[in-house]
Amino acid sequence: MDPVDLRSLESAVGALERPTFAMRIVNLIGMPIEAATKLLPAKASAIVARATTMAVRKAVVAAVSTMGTKHRGAPSRWLHRAAAAGSGGAGGFFGLPGLAVELPISTVIMLRAIADIARSEGEDVGSVESQLACVQVFAMGGPAPADDASETAYYAVRIGLAKALSEAAEYITAKGITEEGAPVVLRLIARIAARFDVVVSEKVAAEAVPVIGAASGVAINLLFVTSFQKIASGHFVVRRLERKYGLDVVKSAYEEIAKRTGYHRSKQRIGALHQ
Repeated sequence: MDPVDLRSLESAVGALERPTFAMRIVNLIGMPIEAATKLLPAKASAIVARATTMAVRKAVVAAVSTMGTKHRGAPSRWLHRAAAAGSGGAGGFFGLPGLAVELPISTVIMLRAIADIARSEGEDVGSVESQLACVQVFAMGGPAPADDASETAYYAVRIGLAKALSEAAEYITAKGITEEGAPVVLRLIARIAARFDVVVSEKVAAEAVPVIGAASGVAINLLFVTSFQKIASGHFVVRRLERKYGLDVVKSAYEEIAKRTGYHRSKQRIGALHQ
């Protein structure tokens, strides 16, 4: 692999394997996420689950029906960060009930940011496969799946979603997309939403801490957006290199870098991939 590409892959490994959002949230609020979660009302989990499912559904529809194909140059990271943080701050003003309105809006804004990053790495976002690869980013912010401890978190997520992505892409290519969705599309939405739910729950828990003011609430939303932009950058660097060198070559190099740099997951770091 070319030395420049190898350095890009090393940066991608760091972005994809390091749990930046949860760690930075802990530093901001000054307490473990588990402790913050106890401040949420009992109904919070159900509200978050419904909001994340709706957010991912809206993202899938937006991805395959409104994404442009024109290359726009370098991704506009701060424009999207400001928009998503602003919508998140407005939603946060209304507390947990506002999540159902705010999260789908923020998620679609983040999808635009992810698509810009995808374009900058040579993706044809006019293709259904690339569009769903953008939505797939929302599944990459949670804990590592437990399916195979020999895989890194990133490739374990991709392997876990591969069949659902393939089936959904085939269906959408042939028949298009609707708000209601076919069973194969709904299955993909459920798989992605189950993992996106983990990070959204961390975000909501942090915002429930009494000492968090309006400024800190906006900061949490900014961390939220920035985290997924970093994941997207790593994801689409890997995909670009896979197009150039082949999946097996890049996966092998990725795993080797992860082991060498200490990012390769151990059983103690493994979470669960929701079915």
